[in-house]
Amino acid sequence: MDNITFNLLDLHRHGPAFFEFLALRKRFFVDQLGWDIPHDDQVEMDQYDNPKAYYSLVLQAGKVIGGMRAMATTAQWGTHTYMLRDAVDGKLIGIPADILPRAEVTPMVWEATRVVISDTVTTQADRARCLSLVLDGVVAQARAHGASEIIALCPPVFARTLRQLGFPARIMGESYINLHDARRYVAMRMPAIPRKPATPQL
Repeated sequence: MDNITFNLLDLHRHGPAFFEFLALRKRFFVDQLGWDIPHDDQVEMDQYDNPKAYYSLVLQAGKVIGGMRAMATTAQWGTHTYMLRDAVDGKLIGIPADILPRAEVTPMVWEATRVVISDTVTTQADRARCLSLVLDGVVAQARAHGASEIIALCPPVFARTLRQLGFPARIMGESYINLHDARRYVAMRMPAIPRKPATPQL
């Protein structure tokens, strides 16, 4: 597995990787979870896939098997900012406006969204490795732009998963149930620091 990172300015350096990530998102969020979000027969792509976005993808045998999108909380493109801030401002249907106590706007905090891992990654060990590499890329991008924290909207169990992988995540506020997939989601945050390797079991 290999990690690649880019934004829209240099995605051409990675062949079809960006398109493959959008297609992977469509298969998971639309086909599997049933989310009512912008898509066509091949890809899912929304208002946050804009020049303010950065991407961290994992490739295996040259194909995208996982990825995540991220952007600074100072990002703005037209009438949209970042996903959680737009939710707090009442611009998004389905995410409650009180998901965060306040919407931060600072270069020190980035938001990560659309994390996905392919169903072709079947073992727990491989999925953990894939997710770790995705997050390594996001942390590196955030740190390169001066950020010290990352926030995200995820299933509550994701916080424990991140901690097990060496990323000290913590939950913020109350969870809610998504109307599309009936799953529970909550805002969480973690420091933008390289993960601590797991301690070997003796």
